Amino acid sequence: MKHLDDLESKSIYILREAYFHFSNLAMLWSVGKDSTVLLRLCQKAFFGHIPFPLIHIDTGYKIPQMIEYRDLLTRQWKLNMMFGKNEDALKNKNTFPDKKLSYIQCCKILKTETLKGVIEGKLPRYGFNHQKDKYEIDTNTDPFDAIILGIRADEEGSRSKERYFSPRGIQNEWNISQQPPEFWGQFNTDFPKGTHLRVHPLLDWTEVDIWEYIKRENVPIVDLYFSKNTGKRYRSLGCAPCTHQISSEANTIDEIIFELKEGQLAKVAERSGRAQDKEDRGGLETLRREGYM
Repeated sequence: MKHLDDLESKSIYILREAYFHFSNLAMLWSVGKDSTVLLRLCQKAFFGHIPFPLIHIDTGYKIPQMIEYRDLLTRQWKLNMMFGKNEDALKNKNTFPDKKLSYIQCCKILKTETLKGVIEGKLPRYGFNHQKDKYEIDTNTDPFDAIILGIRADEEGSRSKERYFSPRGIQNEWNISQQPPEFWGQFNTDFPKGTHLRVHPLLDWTEVDIWEYIKRENVPIVDLYFSKNTGKRYRSLGCAPCTHQISSEANTIDEIIFELKEGQLAKVAERSGRAQDKEDRGGLETLRREGYM
């Protein structure tokens, strides 16, 4: 388990560096396995307390169990939880499910533009009020200067081009050719005013690392990842209309790890069930250059 200890230690170091250097920090929580592992790492980094808000980008088309699980863990762990939603696009039916857009165009409107609006304080932020047990509009519209994300370099090609501390422009755009070098654990956290930062503590982790850590730390995970004797399960979670299950009998963490290491998934792409990745091979990188997760 030394490998996991080393990964954990580095991720905690990055989280503490981000908290020290950025005054208005938040973390994206997709409810998936990676960002939920990141939640556990935040608890370890800050002695059981997560000292910044969590943001969920709700497209209106998430698998219902994901939203149920988000709110269950929010209550159990007393999380400072908020979500953002592009209500105008949904009201006007300007989405893929309404047959108006492609997968990539829908992602841009419901995810990229929503994320940017929430970060900049230009779209409503709905925060969970634990006393009233419901979501209410957050009156604080100050922009976030840095966002923590649970992306991994091995998951998808454009993510392998990231840095741990990755600067974005004033419009949240990502210029790959101007990424700062990061040598021997030395991270650049000093950027010009107006620079938005994306922080990636899980960049070195693999899919197998994530599952082995979930097992070791008993991290609570939404049960969509398990087949439950149906012969199908989700390997990657997203919106219901464009996220498909894979053929798998794995209904325990050990069985998932075996499939990834030696079984039928050892040479299958993790996001093979995500339709937007198949629509345009360069589409996800284009989205990320424009401010996507």
